[in-house]
Amino acid sequence: MKILLMGNPNVGKSVIFSRLTGSNVIASNYPGTTIEFTKGKLRLYGKEAELIDVPGVYSLEPISKAEEVAVEMLKEGDVIINVVDATHLERNLYLTLQLLESGKPMVVALNMWDEAKHNGISIDIEKLEKLLGIPVVPTVAISGEGIKNLVERIKEAKRGAKKKRSDEERWNEILKIIKEVQTIEHRHHTILERLSDASLSPISGIIIAIGVLFLTFEVIRFIGEGLISYIFDPIFEHYLAVVTKLSNHLGEGILHDILIGELINGEIDFLQSMGLLTTGLYVPFAMVLPYVFSFYLALGFLEDFGYLPRVAVLVDGMLHKLGLHGSAVIPMLLAMGCNVPGALATRILETNRQRFIAATLMSVCIPCMAQLAIITSLVGRFGGMGLSIVFTTLFITWVLLGILLNKVLAGESPEIFLEVPPYRMPYYKALLKKLWMMVSGFIKDASPFVLLGVAIVNLLYTLGIIEIIGDLASPLIVGLLGLPKQAVGALVIGFLRKDVAVGMLFPLNLSFKQSVVASVVLAMYFPCVATFVVLLRELGVRDLIKASCIMITAAMLVGGLLNFILGIGGLP
Repeated sequence: MKILLMGNPNVGKSVIFSRLTGSNVIASNYPGTTIEFTKGKLRLYGKEAELIDVPGVYSLEPISKAEEVAVEMLKEGDVIINVVDATHLERNLYLTLQLLESGKPMVVALNMWDEAKHNGISIDIEKLEKLLGIPVVPTVAISGEGIKNLVERIKEAKRGAKKKRSDEERWNEILKIIKEVQTIEHRHHTILERLSDASLSPISGIIIAIGVLFLTFEVIRFIGEGLISYIFDPIFEHYLAVVTKLSNHLGEGILHDILIGELINGEIDFLQSMGLLTTGLYVPFAMVLPYVFSFYLALGFLEDFGYLPRVAVLVDGMLHKLGLHGSAVIPMLLAMGCNVPGALATRILETNRQRFIAATLMSVCIPCMAQLAIITSLVGRFGGMGLSIVFTTLFITWVLLGILLNKVLAGESPEIFLEVPPYRMPYYKALLKKLWMMVSGFIKDASPFVLLGVAIVNLLYTLGIIEIIGDLASPLIVGLLGLPKQAVGALVIGFLRKDVAVGMLFPLNLSFKQSVVASVVLAMYFPCVATFVVLLRELGVRDLIKASCIMITAAMLVGGLLNFILGIGGLP
């Protein structure tokens, strides 16, 4: 049996899905599209059934790719579990009536039942069942209340008796249902509701957003540094003895150069040696993974708590000036963890124009957490001023480039159409499952490219190719950017992994000015190959070529200008 979990966005589908399926889930794209859905296994009456979490939609009259996919998936399903937000019954029933018209057997999960009661909303379940003609089960997905009853009543799923009708007829039917089944009593706002109102206010919302952003990155730094200091560095200290013995056994030669890398002052340096078994393992696991873990933990909490949609609404006006709308803040935030999910998330934007602008701005101006960690190590040794210059430069470029693209590219930016859910405490199992999927995906995607990057660098150096490229690019790298010719290797390998590329700058003993310029240029000039592949799929060949030209041009112009300004300022 194939069971479809369908409903509006932000109604708790993912939590119900987590409750029903456990840990064995698969996320994949619907065939022929870039729309992602999740599926898992459910034990139902002693047999195995497939449960599919269909992308959240408001209607089955497609105006977006997600809704097109939802319509297609509806044809494949045997049973529908329609998840409805009990606190917004009127809005949710529109999709419910459309699903009833499809003729598929259905059960309604009336979710957020506890919040409805807290809000003074009473719903007559028996009368609602009678009017809809299908089972209705109140649920509280976060606590698990009603989930067992929901599973038991799947066998009672009935086909809707509703026939296709016009929009006007559906809304008249919804008003009739609401009038008969729902009553609302006056109640005082809770603390979370007051906080929700403050989060959306232009003045207090900005203050709260700054505070949340500051606190979030302090938490990320605290957890990341703690994991490095107390777990990963001690592990690699023990591992150092193993690779040191291997280094002594291999002696000098090409195999030693590839596996161990260069010895710094006669010893292995995990940051500078650039061997497959040294830097190749240390960078992704000991330097980057802790920050990626802490970032996705914090981001997942903010998402499930309900804060991210409020940020989207808050920054909507500013992002319209860049040719986007508030929803674009989500791929931008995701890109700070890893550019790959950030690139994938651009699909939530309605038009090709918006997706192109968002993907380009993200690739040019949003360093991933892996790269941020290395930049912090490279430039942070000079104090906070260097980091301020790097991040301020990237932010200014983000704004100016966005304004320019908005003026140059034809088309419009549609208004934001986003559900803002009430604040609620996240369900820890769903949060941990999401965290595991993100972190394991990073390990799977990042590690091979780090190792490949290190291997290619060693091979290029051994064959003298880096030196040849350095000679050819010397006028640009040395003259315009003020960097040493040896920095070409980092720029070349940046296409494979940006974090490895920045790490390659450590042995060059760059000055303050050179470190800042190199960090900015590497952040801007091109995405890593994993992001490049995703952007190729999302944008197409033609738009990716245009975006790549913009990236390289912007990186060279900004890098050259920054080198000139810092030189005038007398910075070394």
